[in-house]
Amino acid sequence: MTTALASLTDCIRPNLEAVERLFHSELQSDLACVNTLVKHVSRFRGKMLRPCLVLLAGKACGELTDAHNVVATVVEMVHMATLVHDDVLDEAELRRKGATINHLRGNEAAVLLGDYLISHSYHLCSSLDSQYASRLIGKTTNEVCEGELLQIDNRNNLDLGEETYVQIITRKTAVLTATCCALGARFAGADEARVSRLELFGLSLGQAFQIQDDILDLIGDVSTVGKTLGSDIEKGKMTLPMIHFLRTAPPEHRTLLRSLLSSADSDKVEKIRNLILPSKSIAYASQKARQLVDRAQNAIADLPDGEARRALDTMAEFCVTRPM
Repeated sequence: MTTALASLTDCIRPNLEAVERLFHSELQSDLACVNTLVKHVSRFRGKMLRPCLVLLAGKACGELTDAHNVVATVVEMVHMATLVHDDVLDEAELRRKGATINHLRGNEAAVLLGDYLISHSYHLCSSLDSQYASRLIGKTTNEVCEGELLQIDNRNNLDLGEETYVQIITRKTAVLTATCCALGARFAGADEARVSRLELFGLSLGQAFQIQDDILDLIGDVSTVGKTLGSDIEKGKMTLPMIHFLRTAPPEHRTLLRSLLSSADSDKVEKIRNLILPSKSIAYASQKARQLVDRAQNAIADLPDGEARRALDTMAEFCVTRPM
């Protein structure tokens, strides 16, 4: 799937290379200690999903411009900032098979590096003639923070409902992918109806991505996923498989899960994994993610056939086919 995705993004390769250059030039500092941290965090960037969404949405709706490169770089900086801050919140030690900033240099450096990325994203975004992108990205980052705060407020809430869970993942993850697609379409000159459809694509994709991420945190393999797993359980974050299990499992199993979630047992992550795996809760969460991917793909079904639209379809599929 990774190889297929890479080949499908060939149509935006020059723009991705421009984003790469802009990312590094904008974050360049005259302080070696800052450059060292930026270089390290750049390892976390992976497949550059969010810049790809900006560029592919734009390409699917029209022609790409320099503004697309700027917006794609901005959303990547915002995303990287959220990863750095998330690792602090989760006390994570591993991301993309490398040490997190907080593990390597401590929480103070990690928080400040996240702030550095955010401030540079707005500095770069202000270079655009239109304030539309700045205002939308500002609104989006506000919602991301609200989603994180809502999740913190519901830590150890074993009665968390599915509706609130969806609200959390929509704000903390999906609104940014929705904004990427909407901005890509708008800067390509798409009409409001098409911008809205691309926004729905991004929103649905982001929700599916987070559900799958939560599944991987519960049952994934560290060597395959490449980051610290089990952090949702350790931090008292209720995710869709656990919510479903507590709603549908036999009473004695629900009681056992509640007991494990509330305990200080050093092996509770493994015990919870073994409790939930034989149930239907993983399949339920996977089905929800699949439905969201279908909704995403339907939202762009009327786009002209071409490399960009096919790449967007592939990205949606990747959300639910990532290796565990």
